[in-house]
Amino acid sequence: MSYLTESLKIEILMMIGYGDRARTQCEVVRLFRETHPDLPPLNQGTISKIEAQYREMGHVRKVPSKRQAVVDDDTKLNLLLVLEENPITPARQLACDKEIIKSRNELKHSIEANEARLLLKIEAANNQIAALEKENRELKKRIEQIENLNRKKNRILFGLEEQTDIIPQFICQKLNSLLDIDLCESNISNLYPIGKSETPPIKVEFSSYSKKNLVIKNCHKLKGKNISIANDLSVKQREDNKL
Repeated sequence: MSYLTESLKIEILMMIGYGDRARTQCEVVRLFRETHPDLPPLNQGTISKIEAQYREMGHVRKVPSKRQAVVDDDTKLNLLLVLEENPITPARQLACDKEIIKSRNELKHSIEANEARLLLKIEAANNQIAALEKENRELKKRIEQIENLNRKKNRILFGLEEQTDIIPQFICQKLNSLLDIDLCESNISNLYPIGKSETPPIKVEFSSYSKKNLVIKNCHKLKGKNISIANDLSVKQREDNKL
């Protein structure tokens, strides 16, 4: 397809992608049609040829036939300039200049091909980074959900002044006395103070939802006392509650 310039071919390579983020030829055909609706449609055979040339030669420039002399426009222009400056330039000198110009153009094309390969690798790396960032966000969300689920069994006790011996037995006795309930040490799986103040809040992790709910059901009995019981909330939950 003659309308496919070198820049369009490079764009097609970028649409194909790299590694795990590579697109199928059908997807490339559709994406090219959406990106360039004013151009003739692309077919899978052309995509295969462009990809094969890039893999084999490292560039997507138009390759002249073996019968044609490999003289591009830049080479012709440079040779004309040489002749204009010195009309009697010997043929041997012209041939030497032609080889120099040819080598320079080949180097230019090689740099362009390397730039195209680098762009493809950059796009693949960006796609991989985006996928990892998405995976990281999903993992953080999942961890937060698990932590919030575990917090549902917890309660925070404020205002306990006698904290010389913070053990399950002490907490059970205190809650049983304040709330008129029946808790035993096995109903508490863990507890520890939060912070380093003289009377820090105590986080209590109950062994079951039923015992935690028993405490919640009787919290109204704390009215008028200096002791209170609150939910165990994450930082994000506390910030959301402030809104």
